[in-house]
Amino acid sequence: MEETEEIEVLGSEPIYKGKIFDLSIYDIRHGELEYKREIIEHNGSVVIVPVFDDGTVGMVRQYRYAAGKFLLEIPAGTIEKDENIELAARRELEEELGVTASSFTKLTEFYVSPGFLTEKMYVYLATGLIETAQNLDEDEILSIERYSFPKLFEMIRNGEIEDAKTMCGIMLAGARLEVRF
Repeated sequence: MEETEEIEVLGSEPIYKGKIFDLSIYDIRHGELEYKREIIEHNGSVVIVPVFDDGTVGMVRQYRYAAGKFLLEIPAGTIEKDENIELAARRELEEELGVTASSFTKLTEFYVSPGFLTEKMYVYLATGLIETAQNLDEDEILSIERYSFPKLFEMIRNGEIEDAKTMCGIMLAGARLEVRF
């Protein structure tokens, strides 16, 4: 199949409309081939690597029902419809960690699983942190932990950190701050 062939959406059928995502089945034509795709539609999310003045990274440990256990992660959350991406990152940082940041640097953006999911994650480095107060969503139950970059790199290598966005964010922030792996 040629990349230059036109891809046409022939139609779609909404299957589920939820709080966080929607699910639709799309009928697609790519050249002479017609097929269906089940697509989860998501507004996208922000991921923040908050680095305190002492060089430690603010992390959250929360129960993830899909994984069936508590996972250690960097703060993250869903972008609301039509919300500015950096403002969403600032909101999530304060909600989950109870801090604001004087500096936000975008590290990257990536699709989580583009075979079936429209979600794109935007990863930020947050520095110049100022403590305020946590403002968790009613269904967020988490604890805050802080670790040095060397400890986080070790935790990634030995499988203690299992979350892909956290691995990506920690590695990119460490490289940006020129922390030795």
